[in-house]
Amino acid sequence: MRILLLSQFYPPVIGGEERHVRNLGAALAQRGHHVSVGTLMHPGSPETELDGAVRVHRLRGTLQRLSGLHIDPERRHAPPFPDPELVLALKRLVAREQPDIVHAHNWIYASFLPLKSQSGARLVVTLHDYGLVCAKKNFMHLGTNLCSGPAPAKCLPCATAHYGAMKAAGITSSNWASSFAARRLVDRFIAVSHSVARHTGLTPGRYEVIPNFVPDDVGVLGPEDPGLREELPAGGFILFVGDMMRLKGIRVLLQAYASLLQAPQLVLIGRRVADTPTEFPPNVRVLGAWPHSAIMHAWRRSLFGVLPSIGPEACATVIMEAMASGKAVVATDAGGMPDLVDHGETGLLVPPGDAHALAHAMQTLLGDRALLARLGATSLARVGRLKAGAVVTRIEQVYRDVLRPATRSAAPTQQGAGEPSCQ
Repeated sequence: MRILLLSQFYPPVIGGEERHVRNLGAALAQRGHHVSVGTLMHPGSPETELDGAVRVHRLRGTLQRLSGLHIDPERRHAPPFPDPELVLALKRLVAREQPDIVHAHNWIYASFLPLKSQSGARLVVTLHDYGLVCAKKNFMHLGTNLCSGPAPAKCLPCATAHYGAMKAAGITSSNWASSFAARRLVDRFIAVSHSVARHTGLTPGRYEVIPNFVPDDVGVLGPEDPGLREELPAGGFILFVGDMMRLKGIRVLLQAYASLLQAPQLVLIGRRVADTPTEFPPNVRVLGAWPHSAIMHAWRRSLFGVLPSIGPEACATVIMEAMASGKAVVATDAGGMPDLVDHGETGLLVPPGDAHALAHAMQTLLGDRALLARLGATSLARVGRLKAGAVVTRIEQVYRDVLRPATRSAAPTQQGAGEPSCQ
């Protein structure tokens, strides 16, 4: 098959979604497919380059030129509507690559929708978040409570609090329009968790629940940087990896950790953002953003991981990486995390925002090392279902299904028995 992956960002921009697209492209190419990537231009990167066997095309969009519209100038997102310049760039790219499948990730799909019918390609869209129905993508109303569902009188004030009035009106209205068009034109959606499928209201028979994945060799570690090694505590430690923001539960985590008895150090690895706390309890080591290879070394040396998100995290890559390192995870019973963490088998689940329950779960693992070892061993045994060898096979089957006219009208299985639905 000739496959064109569309992603608003791609390495050297690094994040969970970017790593997923890169890993997917590499895995598909290794299986004999012709794979190319269309992504937004990043300063300092070439317009076209080979990333292994995958050809990467960096495209310019009109909104990319308007730096004042973007909160982070290093991450100028694709808009939820057809960007005029990006549509033209995609048209040229499709003519060059002649894909059988266009597999889009995030809002960049909106700039391909006008080209879909004339391209001759089937369109698959992976939903890595709640952006199909939520202008903020996180499905949290006013940033504090789980949203009960989209409604004009509710969405616009919520988006205004996040973007400001002018941007909110444009983003919200255009996202509604693009979502309506996508539900008609997309041949198959892939939701990364049951939570994403449920909250975005996907039509039965039009989607599959398939997780993102980690590479088959994710547990094979390269040399450890001596400088980074010195940053980690000598003994075992509790590890948090992610943006140090309120929605990731960082304040709840700090509150819970401060109440633990005789606890080892808590290590935080991730980006500081606007709402990152400025003060931390004693024995908390804040390390900032690290290279992915170094993070995997940190997982290997940790006691267990903790991911206390208060929002419905769509599909947490860090849980898979902890599992691949043979580590248990304490996570919240929200979003896609229950798809991943089997309570009492590979980790412990607690209610979101409950610092007391989070502290109790962490204290339980610290006080029962036999339980901790058993959860870690089970995690390592089960992570194989979440590696490329298993997950990419399921994505390939989606491609085959949408390319076969006789089966396109048949309802696919949303979730096979015993199969994981989220990373």
